Amino acid sequence: MGVLKHLKPARVFHYFEEICGIPHGSGNTRQISDYLVSFAAAHGLKYRQEPCGNVVIWKPASAGCEQAAPVMLQGHMDMVAVKTPDCGLDLEKDGLQLAVTEDGKWVYARGTSLGGDDGIAVAYALVILEDDTLRHPPLEAVFTVDEEIGLLGAAALNAGDLKSRILLNMDSEDDGIFLTSCAGGATVECLAAAPMEKKSGVVYSWMLDGLCGGHSGSDIHLGRANANVIFGRFLAQVGEKVPFSVGEFAGGEKDNAIADRCRALLVAAPEDARKLEQETEQFGHMICAEYAGPEPGMRLTLNRESQTEQMVLTETGQKSLTVLLEHLPAGIQRMMPRMPQMVQTSLNLGVLRRKEEEISLTYSVRSASAAEKQWLIRRMRDLCELAGGYCRVSGEYPAWEYREDSHIQKLMAQTYEELTGEPPVLTGIHAGVECGIFSEKLPGIDCISYGPQMRDIHTVRERLEIASVEKNYELTRKVLEKLALRQ
Repeated sequence: MGVLKHLKPARVFHYFEEICGIPHGSGNTRQISDYLVSFAAAHGLKYRQEPCGNVVIWKPASAGCEQAAPVMLQGHMDMVAVKTPDCGLDLEKDGLQLAVTEDGKWVYARGTSLGGDDGIAVAYALVILEDDTLRHPPLEAVFTVDEEIGLLGAAALNAGDLKSRILLNMDSEDDGIFLTSCAGGATVECLAAAPMEKKSGVVYSWMLDGLCGGHSGSDIHLGRANANVIFGRFLAQVGEKVPFSVGEFAGGEKDNAIADRCRALLVAAPEDARKLEQETEQFGHMICAEYAGPEPGMRLTLNRESQTEQMVLTETGQKSLTVLLEHLPAGIQRMMPRMPQMVQTSLNLGVLRRKEEEISLTYSVRSASAAEKQWLIRRMRDLCELAGGYCRVSGEYPAWEYREDSHIQKLMAQTYEELTGEPPVLTGIHAGVECGIFSEKLPGIDCISYGPQMRDIHTVRERLEIASVEKNYELTRKVLEKLALRQ
């Protein structure tokens, strides 16, 4: 601890470092949830902890501001916890190893993602909750779990005792770009039988890596490659030219992260081994050339391991895997008709696995249109059934629709311009934001989403801009002071 103690604002980075010291990947949030409860108890604040781990902390208004409308400070406590192949940390048990770049501009974590999304929101809220010098309206700080795997905490939240009419969602990653709407989404797992058999031959380790990856919502338009999708293309194109069998395979880590690597064991008959090596090399040259712009680090390797017996997919199982990977849709499906620079509907094959006796392909599906989202899911279900499989849909969440009469959006924009001299950009995003669920649970609530500058979230290259942290903290304070005076 203490790596960030020289940074400002000191208390924000103090709490951010404490949060980073607690394992809090999605599905592993009990420790961070209990930490928030301990914070509330230590500061004499009313709180509630839900069975799923959500925590709500209340702070009364400053003296004289009791009649101001209650304001919600909101962020999620889980992070997308990923690491490099050579990282020795156990992200279920270990904290992160924080560092500051040599130029002093960015915070990052060595060998892992940083979790600035959304640890910085939690840190902002804790500093505001402990600060008795700040003039503010009644505050409700809502910390949700498992946002990154389908907004599950927000969906499970009991909002019956929440009174806020304004929501500051501090879960955006672009300084000066305020979100005013978002896509709805769902997690769709496509499954098919994976019968196995023993086969002897030359065993190869197939690996596609070095890809950029990224967020499946905010980065889907950048033209980056998805390693799982390319693996399907390899199976279809190379499998047509030379016979081989697929043993174990695995690609990607999270459904909402663009898969940056995929690996598999391949088994070929000795007389086909050389042909497989040649076709793989040619495929690698072709695919790397296709993605030379957005994926300069992409590499495909095929390493001969041994000549032995392996468990592999049967011909039927491999056909199912190939057909699903080849024909299920992927990437952008439609741009917004009225805003052609914005993605309306997309899907991302984030995780590819063999689970016991089934092939599993897990997608993050997003759309600003509820009807279009359901149509895409139906297409996926029909294709799976044609291939002898089925779909499981979970974690559905609604879109957050733009509100033209929003007071908080105007106030935030005005205050940001006062602070920086530059007007912010107000826009929608093709990603899930919890504002959509809160708008359903608390009809009429006025929402905005914002946050400091981050780069490469959900990847091991994630970093958080230090100066931007201070700027957005000051923005939050000034907006709360203005809201405190609005009776």
